[in-house]
Amino acid sequence: VQLVESGGGLVQPGGSLRLSCTASGSIFRFNVMGWYRRAPGKERELVAYISSAGITNYAASVQGRFGISRDNPKNTMYLQMNSLKPEDTAVYYCNAKVVGSSTVSYWGQGTQVTVSS
Repeated sequence: VQLVESGGGLVQPGGSLRLSCTASGSIFRFNVMGWYRRAPGKERELVAYISSAGITNYAASVQGRFGISRDNPKNTMYLQMNSLKPEDTAVYYCNAKVVGSSTVSYWGQGTQVTVSS
């Protein structure tokens, strides 16, 4: 399974970006998909996740500004990021999990998001 992120870039504070994560195969198999980020000098943190049932959860720092969604026919997950702040600057990673007797986790290569004037 390959996960490929796209949509990162440089944006001014208050601006918007939409990240995409496209899987090499069907995403129906993934129980949970999510976005993580790692800012310079900080540990990786969970930004948001969405279950196969469409249940979503967000980090408090992005609640109300970011929206996660998945388009199963397109094998793609999205992260709509609005009202971006400089502290959102990080490398954003796509993650997908198959949960069973053991959990198998897949990662994308990451996409850089820089929020700066």
